[in-house]
Amino acid sequence: MELLARTCKMEQMNAQRIFARIFVIFGGLFWVSMIWGAAWAYQGAPFTVALSGAAIYAVAILAIFLIGMFYEYLASLILVVGAGAILVYGLISGWEVGVWATVAFFFVLPMLIAAALYFLAARMQKICNLAE
Repeated sequence: MELLARTCKMEQMNAQRIFARIFVIFGGLFWVSMIWGAAWAYQGAPFTVALSGAAIYAVAILAIFLIGMFYEYLASLILVVGAGAILVYGLISGWEVGVWATVAFFFVLPMLIAAALYFLAARMQKICNLAE
């Protein structure tokens, strides 16, 4: 049962960290572009006002990225709670099927994948620390 053995696999841990950070970065780009586009194109806000609204999300995503650099369990928890909050907001708002599909594919799924990768990398780090 090599699959369930608790052995330190540094390459796997590093790949999980890299892919988790990639998911956070690309997910963040989607979030920022969505907020900016919604405010500018659909609500008719001035360019700078729409950009400043998107900057708030960019700072939040940067904070999650930096937390994930040092506290992977916490970053995983924040991402799972954030994905849950999006789903609750969708239930309250009464989204249509197309909106659910778009949000699930472009926002919730990458957040959950990044959370799982952060969690697995943190678990592997713990296994490596115990192996020493």
